[in-house]
Amino acid sequence: MKTRRSQTTITNLRWGAFVFILLILVIQVMPRAFGQRGQRVISKSTSSVKAPSHPNGGSWAVTDSLSTARYLHTATLLPNGMALVAGGLDSNFNASASAELYDPASGTWTATGSLNSARTNHTATQLPNGKVLVAGGLSNGALPSAELYDPATGTWTVTGSLNTARESHTTALLSNGMVLVAGGYDSMTHVLASAELYDPVSGSWTLTGSLNNGRSANTSTLLHDGMVLVAAGSTNSGILASAELYDPVSGSWTLTGSLNNGRSANTSTLLHDGKVLVAAGDDITFPSPPIASAELYDPESGTWTFTGSLNTARDLHSATLLTNGMVLVAAGADISGNPTASAELYNPATGSWSVTGSLNAARELHSATLLANGMVLAVGGFDSNFDVSPSAELYNAPAPSPTPTATPRVTPRPRPTPHIRPTPP
Repeated sequence: MKTRRSQTTITNLRWGAFVFILLILVIQVMPRAFGQRGQRVISKSTSSVKAPSHPNGGSWAVTDSLSTARYLHTATLLPNGMALVAGGLDSNFNASASAELYDPASGTWTATGSLNSARTNHTATQLPNGKVLVAGGLSNGALPSAELYDPATGTWTVTGSLNTARESHTTALLSNGMVLVAGGYDSMTHVLASAELYDPVSGSWTLTGSLNNGRSANTSTLLHDGMVLVAAGSTNSGILASAELYDPVSGSWTLTGSLNNGRSANTSTLLHDGKVLVAAGDDITFPSPPIASAELYDPESGTWTFTGSLNTARDLHSATLLTNGMVLVAAGADISGNPTASAELYNPATGSWSVTGSLNAARELHSATLLANGMVLAVGGFDSNFDVSPSAELYNAPAPSPTPTATPRVTPRPRPTPHIRPTPP
């Protein structure tokens, strides 16, 4: 049975008049998202502790801890190679306005400018101009506000507000440089079908076509052809198996093939071959336990097919496409509802998963960011004590196996045929 967090945070963050609806939201959309307040004193650690390498390769090493413990935050890789972590819920379960920068060169965090509005359950999108757009989120109700982070100045400036306040939505950076925001929950905790476009040039939002099915806790993936795939997720009444495509040219949504296994709180990763890997999450059947199944979406046929299942069923995990084309799924919550430290690698060539090195700390609702050096930075989340964690660690992917080469064989030189001299008479 899943571990449930204290409802104190729910009461603090959303209107008391909608507590009953919010309890349904927590059960269906964000299980274990709000935890019991721990008594642990959070301290920073700068030591580099390395978890044992797995026989299959790949290991995690502890790096500098955040100044502010957090979960349900965002993490974005900046053009300068640093990682920006913003917002989330802190160790007191209050929405945070703080932001921090991780420098891979020094392995340390430094505070940067604070958001104008504290928020959690928001989105962060790297724009072509190098700035980061943070949109919506939750803080005493869903937020319509949006702001831009400028890495050059380390400051946030308010930009145009969304037409509809929303949280637990998804975003996708389109090929034309605009940002698509879709779905989520509004201030009344109603599931949204509406979608909006942000124009970085004008700094304003305009409504675009609405989803066929309102949803939250789903995924959005920009495909190679410029379309956006929105898959699975939750509504106020249950979990979805449906998927749809957004066409930026027409501004409309069309239904595409449904998943074989409806799910929410899953991950979605665009593979090098153009297919989309959806992994794990909460099952469509009540009481929605974590599942181990994974599926591939083929944009050419518009269909989903099962691929190999994970070794550990999980939800609230992370998935990161590595430079070698493999996908790292890390941490999350297991079938018993507890944070896990396990991690796995998906090999698109074989369609199978292999266990890789475990994290030093179990965590869920964390972030995972691929750095420019090929390492993966895992940050924050809930730990095994259900405390909000400030810890961070780095994953070093296993070295690719060398391509077998044939042992050169020496071709013997042909021996000349002896010349037979005729016998004299």
